[in-house]
Amino acid sequence: MAAICVDAGTTVVKAVGYDGTGAEVAIARRETGVSRPVPGWAEQDMGMVWDAVARTVRDVASQVEGPVDFLAVTAQGDGVWLVDAAGEPTGTAILWNDGRAVATIDAWTRSGVAERAFRLNGSSAASGLPHAILSWLREHDPDRLDRSAASLTCGGWIFSRLTGEIATDESDASAPFMDLRTRAYSPELMAMFGLEWAERLLPEPRDDTRRVAGLTPDAAGLLGLPAGTPVVMAPYDIASTAFGAGAVRPGQACGILGTTLCTETVADRPDLDGDAVGVTIAIPGGYLRAFPTFAGGEVIQWACRLLGLPGPAALGELAAQSPPGARGLAFLPYLSPAGERVPFSDPLARGAFLGMSFDHGREHIARAVLEGLTLVIQDCLAASGVVTSELRVCGGGSASALWVRMISDLTGLPVYRSSDAEVGARGAFLVGLVATGAAADVRAAADRFVRLREAVRPEPGPYGTAYRDFLALRDNSARAWPLLAEMRNRAGDHTWGRT
Repeated sequence: MAAICVDAGTTVVKAVGYDGTGAEVAIARRETGVSRPVPGWAEQDMGMVWDAVARTVRDVASQVEGPVDFLAVTAQGDGVWLVDAAGEPTGTAILWNDGRAVATIDAWTRSGVAERAFRLNGSSAASGLPHAILSWLREHDPDRLDRSAASLTCGGWIFSRLTGEIATDESDASAPFMDLRTRAYSPELMAMFGLEWAERLLPEPRDDTRRVAGLTPDAAGLLGLPAGTPVVMAPYDIASTAFGAGAVRPGQACGILGTTLCTETVADRPDLDGDAVGVTIAIPGGYLRAFPTFAGGEVIQWACRLLGLPGPAALGELAAQSPPGARGLAFLPYLSPAGERVPFSDPLARGAFLGMSFDHGREHIARAVLEGLTLVIQDCLAASGVVTSELRVCGGGSASALWVRMISDLTGLPVYRSSDAEVGARGAFLVGLVATGAAADVRAAADRFVRLREAVRPEPGPYGTAYRDFLALRDNSARAWPLLAEMRNRAGDHTWGRT
């Protein structure tokens, strides 16, 4: 047996080959660029993403032994990837972290629409979700909508290139138009957002029983695989990554330390009565309560540029030179121009260093950045309302022993890391096994194929009041966010102020 699984992230596409034991035997990666033609916008060339998928799969296919039983795909979620009736792009993809529609989100929030929608959908409103982007396009680029026949996400786009079929996984379809009680698109939600006209653009959601289609001859030629090879549309990346980390049962938690910090907990039913924050995703056999931030790994890259460091490893080494608490320097890591969406929603949110003085050096700044991001993870765990006994982490940040230690000490939880190089692809592999009949369900597949390293356990330290202090500092800073937005408007950046 052999399988190839793709994880198409925001900045890197990965393809992984697995042998009959489930071991990673080949990995190929290719970077994909994100363009920002206007401050706050985030776009991607759809053809470039497809080319990266084709090249990485072809690289891996040349290295695996024996016939490939299936090709499974997971990818970044949300955003709008518009195609015409022939399945061709009608422009660039508008991504999950795009902020052009923050004024729309602000209006829905202030009018109560966002709150009412959460009671059906379980997901808070965010500028990178399809309802906001489609509303913006209706006002600013109606011609593109007229030329478009379907609004896909990245996973649906890749699946369409591979199979010729226009569809979406239930996880991708979950926000913002699905009634989670029926797991179907809701006309009531469409009406709430004034998007009845967009119903024609919504692709068919497919559940766990209908996620397989055959590889087309054209795609087969590009990938170096036989035509008809089963292609499995796995849940989108944050759900597949939870599976790949082994978070498959209610109460288990996973933290993705990647482009986004995504803290997520598995649940057997949707919570539509709690605070209207986070997203709720339909997954095989249950739901995923997830808190994907707008600012995560990009904050670390920003800090590396700020401090003149070559990369994240150097940031960790510098931070290790500072004592815990960074000598009283605090950092609010809300650096996205779109504000923040979890565990609170505010398009005006902005980051800050607080308490800085001549006593602080580069090492304290590095430490404060990592501590601020860690406190966001703790904030998301608290917002989930779920009592967890452990946290499984993955993503590029999990390579930092200092950061993993910091996460364990601040959250008070044992933290496990995956033994896999690519955890999202592992999750797609598990789903692929189930979809092709090689495993009974995702839990059984995870029990057999997920491998974890020894836990990092919390140690007593100086972080006892750190979370409480963080919340107090954020509350105080939030009072200044509207004024800062007005200052940006006066400086000529009209993208982020209230209108």
